[in-house]
Amino acid sequence: MIVLGIETSCDECSAAVVQDGKKILSNVIATQIPFHAPWSGVVPEIASRKHTEWIYGVTNEALIRAEKKVSDIDAVAVTSRPGLFGSLLVGLSFAKAFSWARNIPFIAVDHMLAHLYAPKLMAADGNEDSIIDYPFLGLLVSGGHTIICRADNFDDITVMGTTIDDAVGEAFDKVAKYYNFGYPGGAVIDKMAKDGDPNAFRFPIPSLHKGGFTKSANGHNHQVHRYDVSYSGLKNACINQLDIFKKKENFTNEDIAASFQKTAIETLLRPLLNAAADTGLTTIVAGGGVAANSYLRSRLAEEKNLRCVFPPLDLCGDNAAMIAGIGYHYLKRGESSPLNTTAQARVTGFKKKYP
Repeated sequence: MIVLGIETSCDECSAAVVQDGKKILSNVIATQIPFHAPWSGVVPEIASRKHTEWIYGVTNEALIRAEKKVSDIDAVAVTSRPGLFGSLLVGLSFAKAFSWARNIPFIAVDHMLAHLYAPKLMAADGNEDSIIDYPFLGLLVSGGHTIICRADNFDDITVMGTTIDDAVGEAFDKVAKYYNFGYPGGAVIDKMAKDGDPNAFRFPIPSLHKGGFTKSANGHNHQVHRYDVSYSGLKNACINQLDIFKKKENFTNEDIAASFQKTAIETLLRPLLNAAADTGLTTIVAGGGVAANSYLRSRLAEEKNLRCVFPPLDLCGDNAAMIAGIGYHYLKRGESSPLNTTAQARVTGFKKKYP
């Protein structure tokens, strides 16, 4: 079965053609980075307008690269949540029109679930990683979300922990913007950190002690926020209290980047490893833009008792291949979405309050 995927949840305009939920025949990603770089962040109105301008051409290019005609497409899958509302509506409207004109199934997809599916995809040459069996722990890390979850199927996740304030990728972007490091912040800081001293600053890792106790995944009593994270304190320390935490007098911007990155990732790893210990699950699947971070990958590689699976770098960020891939499995189960499906900017449970 050939599925066309459409992804416009933020600032990447992407279309892909995927066969049988596995083989990527094409995956076209048109980035808007140059248009948002002057503001060091995504401007929603610019994003939606660029999607409107590009979506037809990007989809046509995906069909050409896949060597498929419109008549070869069996179904269309599209991101419907979460994301920027205006951007989502562009992709949804285009996908609905495509589905209606061809009289083929339409599938609305939660793109955070699709991020967890991304490592299951393979290139057209047939190269594929080993099978990833359910259940596993999911680590979803991006500019908008930080989620630790248990995945029991492609569309069945239980959120164990999330952020109580900023997402990890958001913290990277805000620190990079303040110091004028460049955009996008996550990629720039990762690159700068390679030439910096990660111990030049000893930034604090937050302790979320409030909120009482609850039953954890292994049935024991643990603090309510055992699997949650917070980045507002780290961001504030790095931006407004730099001198308080310095351990090196003649520091560089690269030292700031390396020290911030180390603390940001260690903040993430503590609840993730708590979840692994409490559930007994030994496979961790990562997804989202921050899954491309080299320090995160190297630190998880040190955990010899865990199998940590990352998507290829080109599938870490938002892309349509993962949308088409997961869409196939809804079709296989006989499910599709009504054409009156609309966009959702947020998903309940993907962020928590404190305490």
